[in-house]
Amino acid sequence: MHVTLHLTNGCNMACEYCYVHQTKAQTMTPETAMQGVELAVRQTPGNSSVGVVFFGGEPLLHKDLIRHTIRQTQLLSAELQRPFHFKITTNGLLLDQEFIDYSKETNLFIALSMDGIQSAHDKHRIDIEGKGTFQRVEQSAIHLLASHPYAPVLMTVNPDTVQWYAQSVRYLYTLGFHYIICSLNYAAPWTEEDMAVLKEQYQKLADYYYEMTLAEEKFYLSPFEVKISSHINHKTYKHERCELGKRQLSVGPDGSIFPCVQFVGEPEFAIGHVSTGLDEQRRELLYNQNEAEKETCKTCAVRGRCNHYCGCMNKQTTGSIDEVSPVQCANERILLPIVDRLAERLFKKRSGMFIQKHYNDYYPLVSLVEDKKNKSNG
Repeated sequence: MHVTLHLTNGCNMACEYCYVHQTKAQTMTPETAMQGVELAVRQTPGNSSVGVVFFGGEPLLHKDLIRHTIRQTQLLSAELQRPFHFKITTNGLLLDQEFIDYSKETNLFIALSMDGIQSAHDKHRIDIEGKGTFQRVEQSAIHLLASHPYAPVLMTVNPDTVQWYAQSVRYLYTLGFHYIICSLNYAAPWTEEDMAVLKEQYQKLADYYYEMTLAEEKFYLSPFEVKISSHINHKTYKHERCELGKRQLSVGPDGSIFPCVQFVGEPEFAIGHVSTGLDEQRRELLYNQNEAEKETCKTCAVRGRCNHYCGCMNKQTTGSIDEVSPVQCANERILLPIVDRLAERLFKKRSGMFIQKHYNDYYPLVSLVEDKKNKSNG
């Protein structure tokens, strides 16, 4: 079980596609944060590891609260003989060397939000004064990667930045990011012309992925990896997502519990409070509502490999967990054939990297050991 602690709904940026409710400023108390951690412990069976994610708004606005929560959780870990792991997602503006050093000491995993080249990033990721943040975030990325070479980058693609999609992925890899998590802003007003550009960009990315894989470069591009896996392993998105409150819970600044990050701040989707516990009936009701096959998807040939099971995304894009965005449908139909052709090309080439990554369950462990060995030899 992972618990995401939304430390604040405040932010030092004003990204134009942000979904966080900021009508009333809120900051989580230390007591609420620990109640959230204890909730995750109760929801995690056996002695399995418990994940604690710091989120916002911008969580680094409250570094002291992060340090306090990690310190108290470490004490709880020793008391319960239970492993914990920590993660934070940040926009990077407050990510200084002191905090990076602290993250290494505490094994705090850092994910950075960055939308690619300057033209793409500064289009929407602006500060509260309306100024682009690219140069500041780029410096934060350089410092982060020097200490955390496995740090992932989270990239959002909009209709007015899709023309730079492939170029931005190349830039982020050149900068040092090997794990690039890309998401479309499905809630944006995408047109048929935008989707045509998106298809061109996916084809360019497929060529780049092919090139990098044959060169034995370690390169993770989320849209491609997930689709390849869904084909090879015959898995559906349903079994890989948070399943709406089953494997991940979000705690708002006031302590209200929600089934996922997109719902925080909307009382009608609350499934409890950290001071009183989970409303299991409400939790199950929302889960079952999301689990039911969508009417528009029942006859779709690719529904098993489609992201339409994600109630969190559906809520963001259409306002309902039962309704799938037409943009999402169009994206899936564009992406799947491109990725399947790419995978077929790499398999026919008997690419060692491709086969290891997608057919060897131990690849992540082998890759990590290999990288540590190369680092020590270097």
